[in-house]
Amino acid sequence: MSVVVTGATGHLGRLIVESLLRRGVPAGQIVALGRTVDRLADLADRGVVVRAADYTDPDSLRAAFTDAEKLMFVSGSEVGQRVPQHHNVIEAARQAGVGLVVYTSIAHADTSDLLLATEHRATEEELRASGLPYVLLRNSWYLENYTGQLANYLAHGVAGSAGDGRVSAATRADYAEAAAVVLTTEGHAGQVYELGGEAFTMTELAAEVSRQSGHDVRYTDLPVPAYTEVLVSAGLPEPYAATLADADRGIAHGALYVPVEHLEKLLGRRPTTLAEALRVAG
Repeated sequence: MSVVVTGATGHLGRLIVESLLRRGVPAGQIVALGRTVDRLADLADRGVVVRAADYTDPDSLRAAFTDAEKLMFVSGSEVGQRVPQHHNVIEAARQAGVGLVVYTSIAHADTSDLLLATEHRATEEELRASGLPYVLLRNSWYLENYTGQLANYLAHGVAGSAGDGRVSAATRADYAEAAAVVLTTEGHAGQVYELGGEAFTMTELAAEVSRQSGHDVRYTDLPVPAYTEVLVSAGLPEPYAATLADADRGIAHGALYVPVEHLEKLLGRRPTTLAEALRVAG
């Protein structure tokens, strides 16, 4: 089995490669792709095939997908550029005759009104039209989106626009393991998996940070424009800040809520919880 993993220099792509190795896929049958292959040198030292590829360079993608049986298509990170970039990936996969494409989408991509969902929905539609066998992994939010802000929460509290909405966040490692399961077991072609961990509200997030830290951390709910301004003042570019604030708006209305059982079934265990992830981060 030859498995090509795009975006292997990123957090999720790297974890998927590691999960494939743990599941017993021989290193020589895994192809890790990235724009900067120097960042994949340690994988090459372990026997993983390393190739340079760029979503904006169709020739590099066609060369990278040569002899690929399965393609782990990790969505691009450049919001606003993903439709043409993803087209290049799908077209290269079609030309290479890839046997299965596994794509990392977003929760409820076909019906979501999140700004982030637009490009994923377009990609899903193109995949369906391509004739390629595919699996859609509709991942909800990363727990790391919250655990990475622990110091900020302790200093300033938790702010957002999510109201009492519940978010089904899971760790990147859990999403990566689920992807590796799909890539190494049968019966997944044509499936759409809505994946996320045990759901929580922002008020519950603040309470758990308080419980573990011993500090009184509160959640402040803000209108979307005000939360956007908070994110911009923290140093985020305005378009990115607006996209994150829009995601919070969506959380308030259930856009990133999915049943935990879907991820649990693929993993064969309970996903990492918020409390567990905060303990590790702290």
